[in-house]
Amino acid sequence: MDHITWVNEPDQDQPILLVAFTGWNDAGDAASGALAWLAKRCEITPLASLDPEPFFDFSATRPHIRLENDGSRSLRWPSNNLLSATFLSAQSVANKPVGDDSTDTNPNDSNLNKINHPKLALLMGTEPQLKWRTFTQQIVTMTQRLRSPLVVTLGALLADVPHTRPSPVYGSSQDPELAAQLELSTSRYEGPTGIVGVLNGAYADVGLRTASLWAAVPNYTSEIPSPKASFALIKRVCKILDITPDTSELEELAATYEHHVSNLVIEADDAAKYITQLEQDYDNVIAQSNDIETMRSTDPSELVTQIEEYLRNQPS
Repeated sequence: MDHITWVNEPDQDQPILLVAFTGWNDAGDAASGALAWLAKRCEITPLASLDPEPFFDFSATRPHIRLENDGSRSLRWPSNNLLSATFLSAQSVANKPVGDDSTDTNPNDSNLNKINHPKLALLMGTEPQLKWRTFTQQIVTMTQRLRSPLVVTLGALLADVPHTRPSPVYGSSQDPELAAQLELSTSRYEGPTGIVGVLNGAYADVGLRTASLWAAVPNYTSEIPSPKASFALIKRVCKILDITPDTSELEELAATYEHHVSNLVIEADDAAKYITQLEQDYDNVIAQSNDIETMRSTDPSELVTQIEEYLRNQPS
């Protein structure tokens, strides 16, 4: 049974697809936050959505009531939406209303000023509780209809990293040729996985070229959204796409996050000592690699070990 609703036909541009899910694979809301940041800087055209009814336990992932600007109330269900995205100029982004979720931009608005960047598609989703194989097959069907030459999945995990340093990003691919081309590692992970891992495997099974990027979020900030980790993912995505959008706003949010967390832990002596040790460990890794980008994008064994340990220890 097809659970996909198409609202617009994909064009023939064969966009690169970026994917993120809220939930188990999204520590600090870093992956979903990165995609939301990109969406705000794009002209968005909805393409398709997935019916949530078969895939969610609504007592676990509850719908939300939202009060609209006109005073009416609407019900928002867990969503998985496929969007076409074209970058806008900095001026157009600045003119977007505060709180604009970028999924309802009018594609006929003459004020939208497009930039000559690669055509993108965004899959902004929620990890389901039920029928993962059916869910994955539906997502793969969506992707095949796009005819995307590359899929980049985003994730984030809790790890022993300090909030005072740039968030490490680990990149991998099951395709050795793609891994070499994008300066990623070939994935050797064994153990429990989330919907991102299942989807990566399903993409590989049908021959779709896929890369996966994971940002490390400090384990002592698990309840705080991390724009710093989102920024690290954005930088890595931009390197893959060979684009240079203005990230100054996100950098400011990352700096505010660092300042806020520092204020929370400054009076806790044990926490301060722990963070100092994390900083020393982090700096030792950087000193050995002599290049933070190399440390992030090749094979940082410390981070790989933390990823594997983190995933294995998650409750099923």
